[in-house]
Amino acid sequence: MAQTTPQDLAEQALAVPTSEQCIVIVHDTHAANLRWANNTLTTNGVMHGMQVSVIALDGPRSASVSGSAWNPDQVADLVGAADAAVRDASPAEDVAPLVEGAAAEDWTDAPGETGIAVFERFATELGQAFESAEAQRRILYGFVSHDVTTTYLASSTGLRLRHEQPTGHYGCTGKPADLSASAWVGGATRDFGDVSALDMFDRLTTRLGWAGRSVDLPAGRYDTVLPPTAVADLMIDAYWGAGARVAHEGQSVYSRPGGGTRIGELMVDEHVRLYSDPSYAGLQAAPFVVDATSSNTSSVYDNGLPLSKTDWIADGRLAALLQTRHTAAMTGQPITPAIDNLVLEIAGATDDESELVAGVDDGLLLTCLWYIREVDPQTMLLTGLTRDGVYRVEGGEVTGVVNNFRFNESPVDLLRRFTAASTTVPSFSREWGDDYFSRTATPALRVPDFNMSSVSQAL
Repeated sequence: MAQTTPQDLAEQALAVPTSEQCIVIVHDTHAANLRWANNTLTTNGVMHGMQVSVIALDGPRSASVSGSAWNPDQVADLVGAADAAVRDASPAEDVAPLVEGAAAEDWTDAPGETGIAVFERFATELGQAFESAEAQRRILYGFVSHDVTTTYLASSTGLRLRHEQPTGHYGCTGKPADLSASAWVGGATRDFGDVSALDMFDRLTTRLGWAGRSVDLPAGRYDTVLPPTAVADLMIDAYWGAGARVAHEGQSVYSRPGGGTRIGELMVDEHVRLYSDPSYAGLQAAPFVVDATSSNTSSVYDNGLPLSKTDWIADGRLAALLQTRHTAAMTGQPITPAIDNLVLEIAGATDDESELVAGVDDGLLLTCLWYIREVDPQTMLLTGLTRDGVYRVEGGEVTGVVNNFRFNESPVDLLRRFTAASTTVPSFSREWGDDYFSRTATPALRVPDFNMSSVSQAL
């Protein structure tokens, strides 16, 4: 019996609704992972799933229902649920004509796949890393994951679009045998061809070596180098908080006092550029809008709109906010939907992270952040904890490991206060990269007065 394809499911969903119009989104995902603990592989697995979202549209109303589906009966159930929901829905304020179109050339292509073989070289090297860790009386814990999600977007206006998205992560925590310290490294990849477990272990070895001397420091403001991973942790919040509607309504750091947005205003250092580009090499993302539900920054009516390189901040000025067609009409700004990657560049930056550290006479190297939460949207003040590696820097060299802190900082304010930056490189947010947003490229930043608001007892 022939397997039902994602395209079959989309067409079957469009054939049965009772609502006036319908949008169907099918995500076909193949995934593989490895996990390890105590220098031993513990689990591995491969998975395949299909997630179907049906958006029923009837007059000014819309309703979305999502679920796993493998056959026409399951899809028909989702369509029936969406049709029932739209009959009871209130009028949608973002209602707009659906995007017109035809079938893209790759519409009939099969979904992309991955499997455990994607880790073949990495796993071989990981075994060597385990042997080295045992010899050095150190313990490794970590995981790698890789998935290929192929998205099929179809609508009753004839639109048929397809996008294949590979996504990979790795993360490893190392500890000495007495568990007296810990260090973390991690990153993102499209295919694991650029990930070396031996390099990962070398970086952990360096950081655990720094932990040979432990220093207790009080809360305070410190001259701090944030590596690209920690900068990614903070810039993702700056991006997620850039909804045009909340800014227009005076609820965010991007709001102008007295009303409206700050688009056009100089907000940060004039060398800063923050942008998204679906074709950015190594961080390629979907080139069209895919939204199963409407929100502050998304609209189901915009499904299929093309995406292109978009400056959010250019030359230090706020250039654009996350705009649907609905909010663009509200704010009088161009339509600039969200894009699934983010790049921070500092004009003129040529140093690397080690050169930034070499410039610090008395300060900190802060390798990763954790449990980041927003305190004040008007200033985008964030709080959170440091984790797995805050290091003392003296005379331009790392001289020991430091206790953890709670910090209070605004990513927008950091982009105004930093005094040095490295070149932009692919990065990976420890806080948000695993589950939500892994496609980032950021520099390291040196901030002369990073606010460690209190000492944390977290290990």
